[in-house]
Amino acid sequence: MSNLLHLDASARTRSISRELSTAFAKAWRAANPDGGYRYRDLAAEPVPFIDAAWTELCDAVLAQDRTDLDRLGELVRTPEQAAAWAIVEPLLAEVLAADVILIGTPMYNYSIPASFKAWLDQVTFPRMSLEHRRFVVVTARGGAYAPGAPKAAFDYQERFLRDFFAGHFAVQDTVFVNAELANARQDPALAHLRGKHHESYALAMETARALAKEY
Repeated sequence: MSNLLHLDASARTRSISRELSTAFAKAWRAANPDGGYRYRDLAAEPVPFIDAAWTELCDAVLAQDRTDLDRLGELVRTPEQAAAWAIVEPLLAEVLAADVILIGTPMYNYSIPASFKAWLDQVTFPRMSLEHRRFVVVTARGGAYAPGAPKAAFDYQERFLRDFFAGHFAVQDTVFVNAELANARQDPALAHLRGKHHESYALAMETARALAKEY
């Protein structure tokens, strides 16, 4: 049985990235009726930032060369570390139980929301590997950042996540589905690009649903 972990990070309750991630999740669940499903809204229920005790757990992982992620709790030595582990444990358990990890995220200030970064920090430890899991990131971006676009060099969203998952999780094949020019819906200065936005949105929606059936 396959399991899907579905995360949303947009501060908007009605957002394009949420629409895309919902479309993927619905299509995936229809194609995997016996599959497991876990949803976490990182904006509605923010994950705390890491603290000093969390760094001590990371130091212990390095010192003892631990790679068995389901036994990291054995490294806890102090009440502060126990409190840090109490935050990490359920988040990491959801990741380890998942075969597919779906992330719906907007681009904020050329990168990712702090709520999403907080989650990444909590579940990431030295020498870990999630290489047998599949990551799908569906995004909404206010402008155009595809290769060849004037602001392509400012895309620290996809570039950061692709490098993060490869460097920390040993996942080399993260798939991105991007809906671009979302600001054209509100910004009069971008009104002439609304058609291109709707084309990008429609293609992203179609791609998300098709990809879900493959996964």
